[in-house]
Order: sequence, then C-alpha cells, then structure tokens
Amino acid sequence: MMEKMKTGYLIDMDGVIYRENNLIPGAADFVKALVTTGTPFLFLTNNSAPTPQDLAVRLNHLGIAGLSARHFYTSALNTADFLSETDPGCTVFAIGEGGLLTALQERKIASDAIQPRYVVVGEGSTTLDRLTKAHECIERGARLLATNPDNWCPVGSDKTRPGAGATAAFLEASTGRTAYYLGKPNGYMFHRARRKLIELTLNETQQVVMIGDTMETDIRGAFESGMLSYLVLSGSTQFEDVVDHVYQPTRILNSVAELIEEVKTGKPGGSNSGSLANCNSFRSSKGGLRHQTDVFALHKPRPRPAMTK
Repeated sequence: MMEKMKTGYLIDMDGVIYRENNLIPGAADFVKALVTTGTPFLFLTNNSAPTPQDLAVRLNHLGIAGLSARHFYTSALNTADFLSETDPGCTVFAIGEGGLLTALQERKIASDAIQPRYVVVGEGSTTLDRLTKAHECIERGARLLATNPDNWCPVGSDKTRPGAGATAAFLEASTGRTAYYLGKPNGYMFHRARRKLIELTLNETQQVVMIGDTMETDIRGAFESGMLSYLVLSGSTQFEDVVDHVYQPTRILNSVAELIEEVKTGKPGGSNSGSLANCNSFRSSKGGLRHQTDVFALHKPRPRPAMTK
C-alpha cells in the first residue's frame, strides 16, 4: 500500500484566519485540526511590526490558544535571515517597529546611524527626521531594503494604513535608488519558510501548500516557488477577479473551514465547485486602480525628480 504524502501548510493570517479583531468562521476549528493531527503548519505574514510572540498572544485573545512563536514566520524574520545569510557582519539603519528591531537584534545585526551598509524599511510610524537620516545614509552608499512590498495594509473593512512599500517608495523617489523587496511574493520568503517547516518536522514534510487570500502576494509567490496554492475568498480577493491573473491557484475555497475534514481524515478534497458563495472583502472606495503590492513596478527604478521645478 502506497504511503500517503505528508503535507504541510504555510498560512497567511489577515483575511484567512481573521478580519480586524474577529476570527473568520471555521478558522479556530481548522487550526485545532492541524494541531490535533500533528499536521505541520506555519503562519506566514508580510507584517513586520509584531514579533512572533505578539502574534501568538493576538490569536490567543481571538480564541486560538496553544500556539507559540515557532508557529510564525514574519517578513521581519525573513529580512534578518536574508542579511545574516548574504552579508554576515553588516550594519543597518532600520525604520520599523518591535518585530523588525527584535529580529535584527536576535541575528546580531547591529544598528548604525552613521555608515550603515543597509537602510531597512518595515511597517510602522516614522518621522521626517528618520526619513531624512535614511535618505542621507542611502546617499552615502547604504543599500535600500524593504521587508515587503505592501503599499498599504488593511486595518478595517473600510480603512487602511501605509505599508512598508509606501515608505520604501518615498526613499526611492528622494534618492533615485531602487529598493530590494523581501517578504511575499519574493521567492526567498517562501523558500526560507518551507525550509523552516521541514526543519520543524525533521524532514517529514514532502509537500507544502500555501493558503492565502491575495493573488499578488500569496498565490504568485507560491506559484513562482513551485508550491501548491489554495486561494480563500474570505479576504481581499473576489472570485471574479481571479481570472485577471496569468498565474492561478491550485484550488479556490470559500474559507479554511472547507479544509477541516480534509486535515482530519488525510483525504484530499474534491475539485472546485462552480458555485462559490460570495464573501465580503475589502474594496477601496477611492477611484482608479489601487494594488496593495505594485508587483509590476518592483524591478523598475523610479526616476529621481528634479530638485526644483
């Protein structure tokens, strides 16, 4: 008898597990099924502001208990991994919050406001003084690195805030330099997350599936990394928008609730239904095209505008 392939899951959070401060129906039972069956999983998020411990506490408050820091991999951790692997001993000037600063400190990457090798940009509030300092560091030769390319992040059903991509774009415009963007959909984020998942399960994981709600980051990154991908319609993507993309998810689901029995029984589910229920998703009321991640511009340097008109 052929042995069943061991499947592990990389799971986005906002739009997949919760929206604002409310769990998506079925999310708690889905995570419980993963834990009780010993199914390998890792939460994967572009948000560099919280630490893994912060995320575990948040899920506990929302009703998902028993998770620890090892269940989370953020773009801040990915950035620290990238720097320690590609340029050990480097120094950085960082714009970001606790998650980014803690990740850099844990990798022994020193802070340097005089002659850093990198300016690293993450989520969070900043000041014009710190942006000016970052600008000066880049002009003196520091390379610009962003934890993720998200221009904005949802904070409510009709409210957003600027993301790391927006701050990086500010510095790209002021310096004429092009940032390198980590996080989803960069393949380095997916490869490192897959490696961590496999290490946690002592090489038992043979197949990794990405579950996400965003075509431009979750599904594209999984596709380009050679992973299976499940798109859930409980977040930022509507069913009719999927066809707009060249890359396509392996499966489309209303929510992770549809995977509960599959995880419990170990038997793969059926093919996609043609009558998927409509789910509420974030829609900007502002006119024009507004992409959370401007993936088409990641490799196009922005021209530096003239100093005066």
